[in-house]
Amino acid sequence: MVSGKLWGAGAIMCALALSVTVVVAKSGSEAETRYQGAPSAIDPSGTKDMVTSEGPKMTTEEFAWSKTVYFERCAGCHGVLRKGATGKPLTTDVTRKVGSEYLKTFITYGTPAGMPNWGTSGQLSEKEIDTMARYLQHEPPMPPEFGMKEMKASWKLLVAPGKRPKKKMNDVDLDNLFSVTLRDSGEIALIDGASKKILDVIKTGYAVHISRISASGRYLFVIGRDARINLIDLWTKKPQTVAEIKIGMEARSVETSKFKGWEDKYAIAGAYWPPQFVIMDGDTLEPRKIVSTRGMTVDTQEYHPEPRVAAIVGMHNKPEFLVNVKETGKIMLVDYSDLDNLKVNTIDAAPFLHDGGWDSTLRYFMTAANKSNKIAVVDSEDSQLEALVEVGETPHPGRGANFVRPKYGPVWATGHLGDDTIAMIGTDPVNHKENAWKMVDSIKGQGGGSLFIKTHPKSSNLYVDTTLNPDAKISQSVAVYDIRNLDKGFEVLPIAEWAELGEGPKRVVQPEFNKAGDEVWFSVWNGKEQESALVVVDDKTRTLKAVIKDKRLVTPTGKFNVYNTLHDVY
Repeated sequence: MVSGKLWGAGAIMCALALSVTVVVAKSGSEAETRYQGAPSAIDPSGTKDMVTSEGPKMTTEEFAWSKTVYFERCAGCHGVLRKGATGKPLTTDVTRKVGSEYLKTFITYGTPAGMPNWGTSGQLSEKEIDTMARYLQHEPPMPPEFGMKEMKASWKLLVAPGKRPKKKMNDVDLDNLFSVTLRDSGEIALIDGASKKILDVIKTGYAVHISRISASGRYLFVIGRDARINLIDLWTKKPQTVAEIKIGMEARSVETSKFKGWEDKYAIAGAYWPPQFVIMDGDTLEPRKIVSTRGMTVDTQEYHPEPRVAAIVGMHNKPEFLVNVKETGKIMLVDYSDLDNLKVNTIDAAPFLHDGGWDSTLRYFMTAANKSNKIAVVDSEDSQLEALVEVGETPHPGRGANFVRPKYGPVWATGHLGDDTIAMIGTDPVNHKENAWKMVDSIKGQGGGSLFIKTHPKSSNLYVDTTLNPDAKISQSVAVYDIRNLDKGFEVLPIAEWAELGEGPKRVVQPEFNKAGDEVWFSVWNGKEQESALVVVDDKTRTLKAVIKDKRLVTPTGKFNVYNTLHDVY
C-alpha cells in the first residue's frame, strides 16, 4: 500500500487554487487543496524535456500534453521540479516505486485527505489518467533559467525619470486611492476612495499578486504571477506605466526601500522560478543584483533546488529587506546599503514560509510558516528570530491584524486555511512580558478557508473572510467581531448578497480599509464571464454603504489602499 504520509493533503493533482471554476467538494481540506495548487505561470513549451528509457513508454505528444496539465494543476503544490513544496515530492524514485497502477488509482479516486478525484469526477478520462501516471515516472521537465541577460532583454524604460513631472499633475487623492487586482484580465483598476469611481484600468501582468507603493507615495509597483512588474507613476496627469520588466517566469512579491535616506532608491522582487530575488533601481526597474535562494532546508538540512521567494517587506528602521524563502524555511535580511558588497543575514525559521506583517510597533515581523502550523517572529532591530509560535492549521494571515486585548495587551492575529480558528499572539515584551510571543487566545470563526483578516487603529471591528470554504454561504460572507467583546462571538455580513449579482461562485475576499478607517471594502469575486463587484461597508454601523459595479471589474481580488499599504497600517 502507499503510505499515507506520501499521499497527504497535497497529493498528485491539487485543484486550481483560487480558481472560480473548481468543483466545490464537501471535505474540510478542500480549501487548502484549492489554495495550494495554484497554476504555474511558466510556459511549458520552453522546458527541456526528460523522456528517458527508465520510465514507461510515451509519445512526444503524450509527454507535451501531460507537461501542460502538470504545470497548470500540480506545480503550485508539488513544485516545478516535483521535489515537493506544500505538497509531497513526486520524484521518480517515489513514482517508479509505486508504479502505474497505484498512480492511476489515486488520480482516479483521490483521497479523503484532499486530493481531487480526477477520474470519478469526470475531469480526466481513463486514457488521460494512464498518460499522467506514465508521465510522473519520467524525470520532470527543466524550465530555463532567467538571469541578468534575460531580465535586461525584457526591461522597458517607457518614460525616463528626467522626462517625468516634477510635481503631481492631477487632483487625485492618492492617500485614499485603491489599487484593485483584476485577476483574470491581467489588469489593475485604480479607484478613488471617496467617489468610488474607477479612474483608470491599467494593463499589467497575469493575476497581479500584490501592489506596493514607494516611500514617497509617488510610484505604484504591481507584480503578476507571470513575474512581470509594472512601475506606475501616480503623479502624471493620468497614471501610467513608466517602466516594466520580467524578473523570472513565475513570481509573487515586490517591495521598495523605506528606510530614511533610501526612499524610492531600490525595489526588490522575488521569483518562484527561478528561485531567486533581484534588486532594481526604484525609479527605472533596471536590474542591479540577482541572488539565488537555492540551498539547504532548516529542518533536515537537505538541498532543495526550488525554494520559492514568498513575502518580502521593507524595514523602516534600517536599510534592509526581509525576504521569506518558502521551502527552505529561511528568512533573509538583505542589506541594500552596498550592493557591491551585499550583506545577507540568514535566520533559520520553519519550512513553508508564506505571508505576514508587522506588529503595531513595526519592529517585529510576524510571518506564517503555513504547513508547519507556526508563526515566526523576527526582531528587525536585533536581526534575530524571537520565537516560533504554534497556532492552528495552515495559518494564512495576509498582513494580519493588530489590536489591544485588555487582558493580554497588544496582540497580532491570524486566520487559518485548515481550521475555523483565529489565533492571537501577544506582541508586547516590555509591558506584557508574560504574554509576549505566545498564542494567548484562540476564538472560533465561521469556518476554514480564511485568506485575510483585518482591522484598523480607528476601528473596533475585526473582519475575517472565508474565501475558500466549500460552503457557499460561508465563502460569500464575512465574520465581524467587536474587539472590545470577543466573547460575544461574530456577526455575519452577507457581502455577496448585498452585491446583488447573478449566478456564480461569488467568493468574498480581502477586507481593506480606507485611509480614514471608517469604511471597509470587500471584493465579490465571480467567474471571468460573470458579473463581479466591490462592496463597501460602513465600519461603525456594519451596514452597506456602496456597491461598485462596472463591466471592467473582471474577477477583482486583492485591493490595496495607498496610505495603509505605504505605512503598514493593519
